[in-house]
Amino acid sequence: MKKLLTTIGLMSLSTLTFISCSNNDSSGSDTAQMQIRLTDAPADYEQINLDIKSIEYQTGGDSWKTFTLSKSGVINLLDLRNGVDVLLGDNSLPVGTVSQLRLVLGNNNTIRVNGITSPLETPSAQQSGLKLNVHYTLEAGKVYKIWIDFDAAKSIVKTGNGSYSLKPVIRTFTELTNGMIEGNVGPKEAKATVYTLKGTDTIASAIPNMDGYFKMQGLPSGSYDVNFSTDKTTGYKDATINNVNVTFGNITKVPNVVLTK
Repeated sequence: MKKLLTTIGLMSLSTLTFISCSNNDSSGSDTAQMQIRLTDAPADYEQINLDIKSIEYQTGGDSWKTFTLSKSGVINLLDLRNGVDVLLGDNSLPVGTVSQLRLVLGNNNTIRVNGITSPLETPSAQQSGLKLNVHYTLEAGKVYKIWIDFDAAKSIVKTGNGSYSLKPVIRTFTELTNGMIEGNVGPKEAKATVYTLKGTDTIASAIPNMDGYFKMQGLPSGSYDVNFSTDKTTGYKDATINNVNVTFGNITKVPNVVLTK
């Protein structure tokens, strides 16, 4: 069974040391710029609508501080796939170390399946927020970018009574830890899902657009196999491209793939 190696859940968090990715004129400045973006690892639903209420950050053991959002409210995660993201906020923060982020959701979270929109229960998120342990040392005059990447497929749980709940599986990555793979796969009738594999572990996945384009982000540098897994009811065969090399900050384009029966 495929599994994500680099994920962040509510109870199991990983720490990421961030290195600044660009510079501004820091003369006389005692602040740094931090941008937070939201993106999605896809799932086979029609919509997953999250009500983004606020983001907070913590420096050391200090109290939580508000990260001002330029984009909030209901966002459909499934609009944010294949390299698409949305800027949630761009703030000037005091220099120093940011130790945690907390994403707080509102009450208007829903999921749409087979044309029916249902509530998406998020009790933990509503009470205290989704906590992400991080370690960002902010230096004066520099710009830092972080992506919050929901794994939508692993984050949705269908309960015994037919309702849905959110058990968030999240990873974060930065511009300097953002290796990328992109390409095209067809025909669309094969209904392929694309997986980036390290051995038997899935590091990232993508559901291609209608034109076959796909893109996977946040990959550590290294060599991967890219697997094209078809819907078995279509009669098309799976395919794999082996030994795809990825480097930080670059896009590796794989050859176009045409699946056959």
